[in-house]
Amino acid sequence: MTSQPTPQPAERRHTRRGEATAERILDAAEALFAERGFAGTSLRDVAEVVGIRIPSLYNHFDSKATLHAAVLERGIGPLLALLSEFVEAGRDDTYRNPSELIGQLMELLAQRPNLPKLVQYEILEGGETITPVLQDWVRTIFGRSLEMVQSSPAADEWRSGQLPLLMLAFYHVAIGYYTTAPLVHALNLGDPLDEKALARQSEFFSDLVTVLMTRGPLHKDPEES
Repeated sequence: MTSQPTPQPAERRHTRRGEATAERILDAAEALFAERGFAGTSLRDVAEVVGIRIPSLYNHFDSKATLHAAVLERGIGPLLALLSEFVEAGRDDTYRNPSELIGQLMELLAQRPNLPKLVQYEILEGGETITPVLQDWVRTIFGRSLEMVQSSPAADEWRSGQLPLLMLAFYHVAIGYYTTAPLVHALNLGDPLDEKALARQSEFFSDLVTVLMTRGPLHKDPEES
């Protein structure tokens, strides 16, 4: 097997600069897509925020759709990997408490607070990007999360039709915390994204998931008993 040549110092510097520029493009695009949606954001808008020319942007992403997909993959990919790892580790029928998982999920979302806004914007807008790219990501995340709920001790306590609703409730708690951050600021309730606030929310979310996935519903239908 022929070994690949080792990049020279100048080549490594060029590669690092290119990677850094690509990250800046992704950061700018993520913020703009969250604020204006896919349809309302142009590549020129992204290039202006980054401080580069359009041809330079095309060196990294050949279209707006490609850039949008890369933003979603960078943000949602780690979330899906974490959920998948949790689900796969629990396939031996040993229930795993989700507390640690919730903390890691919230930490990942905190690193990309614009991502929940981006997803929510496109869902509410009903834009073309919901199909197929965003829809595929959300469907996969939802499916993995539903598997986690179905493996919980309380799964048999909930009616089967309620399990997807339970998963949607968890989604709203996680995503809603970031999408309503401006409202929290407007009400002078502090910065919801500071370290202490995020720790409180993670603890609350973890307690909520633990209770609902171990005890089941408060009110049970007699016909289901």
